[in-house]
Amino acid sequence: MNFEEKKRIEFFGKGAGFVITYLIFTTVLYFLLKLIGKFPSDWTYFHIIFITFFIILLGTVIRLLLK
Repeated sequence: MNFEEKKRIEFFGKGAGFVITYLIFTTVLYFLLKLIGKFPSDWTYFHIIFITFFIILLGTVIRLLLK
């Protein structure tokens, strides 16, 4: 049994799962905010991507500071 291959597959699975979940969350957030009209009309999907990326980055920094 090759454990290195299993680690590589697990790492890929975690990364792919994160990206897919991130895109689903960002899409749902975009449509929800668009539906209730809570952001300017000239904003696009990419603005929401940057906002959610900033939230993830902030959460990672806070987690590292609390260790």
